[in-house]
Amino acid sequence: MASETQGLAARYALALYELADEGKALDDVASDLTAVRQLLSDSPEFLRLIRSPVLTRDEQSKGVLAVMNKAGAHALTAKFVGVLATNRRLFALPQMIEAYLSELARRRGEVAAEVTSAVSLSDPEIESVTEALRKVVGQKVSVALTVDPSLIGGLIVRVGSRMIDSSLRTKLQRLQLAMKGIG
Repeated sequence: MASETQGLAARYALALYELADEGKALDDVASDLTAVRQLLSDSPEFLRLIRSPVLTRDEQSKGVLAVMNKAGAHALTAKFVGVLATNRRLFALPQMIEAYLSELARRRGEVAAEVTSAVSLSDPEIESVTEALRKVVGQKVSVALTVDPSLIGGLIVRVGSRMIDSSLRTKLQRLQLAMKGIG
């Protein structure tokens, strides 16, 4: 089932990419999708809205379109999400967002990186992290930022299959394991 969802997500994301490219709206759509991705991680209610099999197509459509309008989403993004609701494909929206952003980065010659921090990073901090990643990777880096207060402090950085976890949560977990080994 997971590979079926991935295939579905890739097809829809590629179709959205081509439409956004024709309409010269690649960055607008990417910005909208990044905001939706953050909303999905911040709002259990929105996640429930896109995943609930109990809601009708019409209820899901009205709900997600209201969210898109309130967020000021580009017309193409709103229409895309509306089509997903009509076709009962909203459950795959998170994978579609990732597939679209990955395709955009790939075509621009960028490497996608995910940075999770305990608190929102300031613009200078974002620039510093992006520059450090660019030096390590050796090419342009597209950074997707998320906030997870449970990290307590530090960062988790994922670039491709590599992950660097310097969060305080992980350091405390390691310390706790080491203390159990001593006792």
